[in-house]
Amino acid sequence: MTLFIKNMVCDRCKLVISHELSKLGHIVLRADLGEVKLAADPSAVELAEIASLLATFGFELATDRKQRLVTQVKAQLMALLYTDAGGPALNLSAYLPAQLPFDYSYLSSVFSETEGYPIEKFFIAQKIERVKELISYGEETLSQIAFRMGYSSLAHLSSQFKKVSGLTPSAWKRQAELKRRPLDQLPRIDFLP
Repeated sequence: MTLFIKNMVCDRCKLVISHELSKLGHIVLRADLGEVKLAADPSAVELAEIASLLATFGFELATDRKQRLVTQVKAQLMALLYTDAGGPALNLSAYLPAQLPFDYSYLSSVFSETEGYPIEKFFIAQKIERVKELISYGEETLSQIAFRMGYSSLAHLSSQFKKVSGLTPSAWKRQAELKRRPLDQLPRIDFLP
């Protein structure tokens, strides 16, 4: 049986869910973003137990057809962001139908109806979060990040970043650096024996 799970956005999510389901006694055959394949169909009681477990980690079972489709769309977009396969010419209306067996107008309609906002808005918000992550690593310049994330220019990235976050990428980086304290400046914590 395949479980469709909302809010799976990274490899760590897959590991946590696989580990926790295994602790419940389920054999996980495969874990991908947005879905987990189990060796056996769980009973209704086990499904309720799984739903409760997922909720403790901020996940949720996608139970109806439209929720499952939205979960699949989000999983495809998150995988795209983390493989940096977008590139400047990425067109979501061509990319998503190539990954899922539906035309873009249907995917867009279901997504908007279920989530309350369009696919593009979700993708841009997630893209900016990915940019924040890359900025915080400090391994690439903003120009390199802009190119990697498929922006036509640093100005385009900066404009979109400011619309979403309220700050320019440089201002966000300075603010993030101010919030982070070196390890030697953290308060001392005494552990009980």
